[in-house]
Amino acid sequence: MSDRLLSDDVVGTFTLGGDLTIRRLGFGAMRISGARDADGVRDRETARQLVRRVVDRGVNFIDTANIYGYGESEEIIAEALHPYPADLVITTKAGYLPGKIQRGHITLPTQGDPDHIRAECDKSLRRLRVDTIDLYQVHAPDPHVPFDETIGAFVELQQAGKVRHIGISNVTAEQLAFAQQHCTVVTVQNRYNAGDRTSDAVIAACEAQGIGFMPWAPVLLPNRRVSSVTQQIADTHGATLQQVALQWLLHRSPNMLPIPGTSQLAHADENIDGAWVPLTIDEVSRIDEAAGA
Repeated sequence: MSDRLLSDDVVGTFTLGGDLTIRRLGFGAMRISGARDADGVRDRETARQLVRRVVDRGVNFIDTANIYGYGESEEIIAEALHPYPADLVITTKAGYLPGKIQRGHITLPTQGDPDHIRAECDKSLRRLRVDTIDLYQVHAPDPHVPFDETIGAFVELQQAGKVRHIGISNVTAEQLAFAQQHCTVVTVQNRYNAGDRTSDAVIAACEAQGIGFMPWAPVLLPNRRVSSVTQQIADTHGATLQQVALQWLLHRSPNMLPIPGTSQLAHADENIDGAWVPLTIDEVSRIDEAAGA
């Protein structure tokens, strides 16, 4: 198990909204409620140890959501880390209806009603034990609620002091531009990885405007050709495919803020250790060529 400390020099930094500076490799807390002990039993203390471990390794940016573990993810973060380190930034989200995914569906129903957003914000504040959420994200646009009404609820929360900065997730470049007519957007969180470049236009907009881009599913490589080339490069470095995929993201854009997640401590260490894989410009180009980019 590595004890190397993630630092500004290793991964670089990014400043959200002009006042929250974070290291560019964060941690996604979606799976922490599923952490298991040595006997394979789900265990809250193991989950707390996992969260403490990533912060001890130098991660100072944690992403969660109200629906992760039915609220348990936020609770575990607070149990493990509160009172929080001064440089730690925690972001959470609202925009889906909490519950179980129904059979035949791949996501929960979206819920962008302003009353729902306001109620979920208060729940997240209590679970995280904070008065203000550093970064509150629209989890997904709700096709049944005008997007400006959903965003308006986030703006109201910001004006009330419950939210410092606003981000949006699962959006197109056009939806980003629309949201910016109603608020200052400091982050976008979309699916993106070396094998899935569908958000390239969104990233271009983020780079042009100083907006952070948080890729979810950062190491999922659905493109077989990209996966094969990435594995070959990983083998030459004695690294894992996932570590090289994360390094590719860090090279892809200075606005990129990968947030790999896991329920396993060893896997969390492995992801952080990926920050030291010496990926070359030529190797980055080989991955791009494999994707047809």
